[in-house]
Amino acid sequence: MSGVQDQLEIKFRLTDGSDIGPKSFPAATSVATLKESILAQWPKEKVSGPMTVKDVKLISAGKILENNRTVGECRSPLCDIPGGVTTMHVVVQPPALEKGIGIVQDIAQTI
Repeated sequence: MSGVQDQLEIKFRLTDGSDIGPKSFPAATSVATLKESILAQWPKEKVSGPMTVKDVKLISAGKILENNRTVGECRSPLCDIPGGVTTMHVVVQPPALEKGIGIVQDIAQTI
């Protein structure tokens, strides 16, 4: 019985309302590994997908999940129903945004 509870069914909701999954993950799976799975399964027809794990933010139960945490540590007792599917929201932070901030900082330093 504990083997079943150590597995979580997770689907990833993209910003356009489409989903990746659901897929079963062990509770010991790291958030970084979930993000790698998202990168591997990202729909090819979607424009401006994430390039690296750093481009992806996962949100579950209103909290941004940290890469070094495990799925089991991030479980919410209020939202997770045994045998149910957990939905995590995926936000892509484009790398161009970070470059734009660097340019603004460079300009500010020269003024």
